[in-house]
Amino acid sequence: MIAMTTTTAVLAGAVLALLIAGAVCALYIGLRARAEARNLTEESSRSGALLSTGPAQAAIVRGDGRIELPDRIVDWLGLAASPRYLTDLGTVTEGLPQDDLDALSAAVLAAQRAGKPFRMSVVARGASRRLSIVGVRAPEAALAPGGVVLWFSDQTDSEDEIVRLTAEAQELTEAFEGLAGLIEAAPMPMWYRDRNLALAMVNTAYVEAVEATDARTAIDRGLELVEGSGMGGPLANAAIARDTGEPQMAAVPATINGARRMLRVHDIPLATGGVAGFAVDVDELEQARGGMKRFGEAQRAMLDRLSAGVAQFGADRSLVFCNQPFRRIFGLREEWLRDRPEFDRVLERMREAKRLPEVRDFPSWKAERRTWFLTPEAGQEEHWHLPSGTHLRVVPQPLPDGGLVVVFEDRTEQVQLASARDTLLRVRTATFDNLYEALGVFAADGRLQIWNQKFRSLWGFDEELLASHPRVDALAKAAAAKLENPQRATMIGDLVRSATVDRLNRGGRVVFADGRHFEFAAVPLPDGNALFTMLDVTAGRRVERALLDRNEALEEADRVKTQFVANMSYELRTPLTSIKGFAEMLHGGYAGAISEAGTGYAEAILQSVDRLSALVDDVLDLTQEDSARGRGQVDLELLAREAVEAIAGDVQAKGLALAVDVLGSAGRVKGDPERLRQSVEHLLRHAVAGTPRGGRVLLHIDGTDTQARIVVSDDGPGMSAAEVDKAFDRFANHGIARDGERALGLGLPLAKRFVEAHGGTIALVSEPGQGTLVTIELPR
Repeated sequence: MIAMTTTTAVLAGAVLALLIAGAVCALYIGLRARAEARNLTEESSRSGALLSTGPAQAAIVRGDGRIELPDRIVDWLGLAASPRYLTDLGTVTEGLPQDDLDALSAAVLAAQRAGKPFRMSVVARGASRRLSIVGVRAPEAALAPGGVVLWFSDQTDSEDEIVRLTAEAQELTEAFEGLAGLIEAAPMPMWYRDRNLALAMVNTAYVEAVEATDARTAIDRGLELVEGSGMGGPLANAAIARDTGEPQMAAVPATINGARRMLRVHDIPLATGGVAGFAVDVDELEQARGGMKRFGEAQRAMLDRLSAGVAQFGADRSLVFCNQPFRRIFGLREEWLRDRPEFDRVLERMREAKRLPEVRDFPSWKAERRTWFLTPEAGQEEHWHLPSGTHLRVVPQPLPDGGLVVVFEDRTEQVQLASARDTLLRVRTATFDNLYEALGVFAADGRLQIWNQKFRSLWGFDEELLASHPRVDALAKAAAAKLENPQRATMIGDLVRSATVDRLNRGGRVVFADGRHFEFAAVPLPDGNALFTMLDVTAGRRVERALLDRNEALEEADRVKTQFVANMSYELRTPLTSIKGFAEMLHGGYAGAISEAGTGYAEAILQSVDRLSALVDDVLDLTQEDSARGRGQVDLELLAREAVEAIAGDVQAKGLALAVDVLGSAGRVKGDPERLRQSVEHLLRHAVAGTPRGGRVLLHIDGTDTQARIVVSDDGPGMSAAEVDKAFDRFANHGIARDGERALGLGLPLAKRFVEAHGGTIALVSEPGQGTLVTIELPR
């Protein structure tokens, strides 16, 4: 009994232990399942939270068209309630447009049947959102067969960002293209180096400068713009710019298009690690600077030569330049000006020298002048009246750099001239009104502008008519009644128009009805007007008539005298011929032998007859009207030889030296050979007669293309001024030449008459003790 009890107790204990172990195991499994359930719940909550807050939301479309949508997708689609079927995603005013809904239905159907995924973008009308839909076939284990998972994501902000970025990218692209075009079109070489300082881009100007065929060739061959290679050459500044991040500049030589140039090379570091560079040709800049400097020097030299004073102040208001007239006008010393005094000090020094206008408040006056620097517009000017009586025109001109140029023009002379001009105008007006002549000034349009009292009273014009400044035609019409011939009044208008329009001086003469004679004249004035004058010449006309009558009487008397002399000359030829014939018979012994003294007397008679015959011939030549008869080509060298042969006897008798100098340029002239020969012969006889024994006479002939010149000179005692004045006067007291004296005969007047008949001129030059020279000039 005890044994069963023990066995039973053991079995009971074992069962109890098993129950306890099973309970513990069940508890363990329950606790573990509970933990896993809790983890799954948390993970589901976390996934749900992530899914609900994620950028994409999932919707399930079942095989029968039913759809399960999260609330966020409903909000994105702008629907008032969650739809049950796919076809309910779009209404007339909400959800998807019908076209998008049809496309979505077709894509879902394709995914259900063929498992084809799709992606599309739609716009929700109600919410105005752009949604991206990605559709894939749902796993059959998770969902009902034929289901499709639609992932909706709101792409509105992304699309806006894409649009913005696209526009920004377009702007950057256009800016880059513009910048690239600008660089390409730049006239200066430009380039870009990479981090290793190797050329990566060059423009056309660079290619032309290094004489490469194209940009790629220049980059591949590493053609550098300037001389040198390596880090010590053109890459030195680029390396410094890359390493320091600071722009670098250097002036380096280069050979461009075969010419040696100086370039200013700039290297600029870029954020990418590369270096951009460009080169500026500074040769022209230096030349321009040199030209500007020379221009400034020339300008200052020119300003020194001006009569106006010029002073230039810099932006700091110090005197940087002044010319000589400025120093002279204001009495400023060169040593003081070298310190570049300030504007106020210059004014104060001018005031000390009493070269400024007298003002009560000088500080205020000086402050007003300082505003010249601040006044932007030009065209200001002032007039200063100095205590010394000097009048200055002051013109300040502000400069763009803040400086100032002041021009001081001395107008003292102009002011004095203006005052004198006013006085002259008053004097002219008084003189104008009191002249004996009648004067009127007509404008360019023919209207009377100014007149004097003589003009009004002479024509009898009314003051009212003249005050209206009538035209010249109206005046001529009113003046016609005053003239002897009224039609002559039109001449007034013709003269005025000729002076105003044609700018010609013209005159005329009219007779008034009362018998008075007036001379008209119209003179163009510098201002375009015309001055019309009238002078009473009645008395002069009468004197002129009397003189004309007397002149006609004198001319008639001269003709009678000339005819008388000609007749007497012809009458003298008959007794002279008889005397010469009988004297020759006596000298030849036809009347018997005569003594030696008788022979001498006969020779003396013959010489006197020859001289008297020559004198008669000269008188006849003077009385003849035509001094140049037959005309032809005259050889001046032959003419000179004939004239010399005619006087050879006289030259030999006096023991003179006769020199003849005929140049090859003498040539020929057109004229009367006999008259021209006589002219030269008369000059030679005049020279021989006035030259003492042992003297010298010269005949010189030369010429040009337009005229010939004949010169006869001697070394005789010369002639007095009175003798020179009447040498060519045929009515002077002509006598016979004596030995050692020069008497005036008819030779010189005859020579003058013959030469002038040929269109030539004759001139005599002589002084006592200096000989005599006579020159004939004949046109070809």
